[in-house]
Amino acid sequence: MFKTLINAFKIEDIRKKLIYTFMMLIVLRIGSQLPVPGVNRDYFAAWFAAQNNGAFNFFDAFTGGSFSSMSLFALGVNPYITSSIIVQLLTIAIPALEEMQKDGEDGKEKLQKITRYLTIVLALIEAVAMTIGFGRKGLLAEVSFINGLGVVAALVAGSCFVMWIGERITDKGIGNGISIVLLINIVSRMPDDFASLYQQFMQGQSVAKAVVAAIIILAVVLLTIVLVIFLQDGVRKIPVQYAKKMQGRKMVGGQSTHIPLKVNTAGVIPVIFASSLLSFPSIIMMLLGKSAGDGIGGHILNALSQSNWCSPSKPWYTVGLLVYILLVVFFAYFYTSITFNPLEVANNMKRQGGFVPGIRPGKPTSDYLAKILNYIIFIGAIGLIIVAVIPIFFNGVFGASVSFGGTSLIIVVGVVLETLKQMEAQMVNRHYKGFLND
Repeated sequence: MFKTLINAFKIEDIRKKLIYTFMMLIVLRIGSQLPVPGVNRDYFAAWFAAQNNGAFNFFDAFTGGSFSSMSLFALGVNPYITSSIIVQLLTIAIPALEEMQKDGEDGKEKLQKITRYLTIVLALIEAVAMTIGFGRKGLLAEVSFINGLGVVAALVAGSCFVMWIGERITDKGIGNGISIVLLINIVSRMPDDFASLYQQFMQGQSVAKAVVAAIIILAVVLLTIVLVIFLQDGVRKIPVQYAKKMQGRKMVGGQSTHIPLKVNTAGVIPVIFASSLLSFPSIIMMLLGKSAGDGIGGHILNALSQSNWCSPSKPWYTVGLLVYILLVVFFAYFYTSITFNPLEVANNMKRQGGFVPGIRPGKPTSDYLAKILNYIIFIGAIGLIIVAVIPIFFNGVFGASVSFGGTSLIIVVGVVLETLKQMEAQMVNRHYKGFLND
């Protein structure tokens, strides 16, 4: 990792991209400290501190603390991520969008514009819901239409500006703009989390107990990171052989290659979908100003909250964890099914004269790929569940509440690995260009 960064700084083009990315991230962090005009930040900070719902902690981690401090970037890139997922899903259901997806760069640009417009709509809906839901309880310094309108405009503009920063990093920086914005937001919260763990488990303890606590905390974090690395880099290679054929006077083809099927085919999407779906009822209830209560509905909402899972004092709420696990497995299969089509891959191989050794081209190859894919998806889903449940377990059993969980670590490690790979690819590409120019 450090060797790649050192080599990258030696190349002028990549060094400029790294500096540009760094400057954009500084702007992002400055904006995260600027308050929304007309908002009582003290009220919202006190309200947020009183919450024990994992949904808002999850949201706050993605915004780098901007949500809890009610800054200009309080909505962060969450509307953009949601709109991107919605557009990607709609490409399967709407033929016109599917044609755009297949239409090269022009189609990609059109889909990007649709995603931007949808981001503005979602940001507007979220901003209005927050302003109305919390406005009369103390969020607004002055309860009036003009002040509320100003708060909504500031939140929507902040979300659009964060989206713009992500796109600029993609175009002029080192790439993966939105992912890098998420990365810096999550990492910015980690010092506070480790300070909280220190105060909770080490401060005031004997040296022996403090050392043991530090070792356990570091071991859990390192174990989770190692699991994420294996999960992100795990690939099942399907061998493909291309038959030789005459092309003019030359015999071409005959090379061997492979289809790389990632173990974690759906990435972090299943965990995000499952967490969002479970937290949605609680968020709606809180925006409506209603508490969970003690009835059946209240117990259901408490069971859906991650903060109540694995708690020795409330073991019955852990049934929500079982629902969460089932949702992760379901979304892993669902998302992979709409992003990878075995029949299309098999037909493309057949047209190009490729085949899997020992498997007939066409439908048998499609069935073989589907069988392997189903097995890989299950393994990847189990890996995701293990990584996501480790922080939840320690939170429930020991009360080790932190803003970064398994989902955040998957994003952090995945973005770091992907960015390093892109930097290495750019360095290799520049090396070959320089060689050809010489």
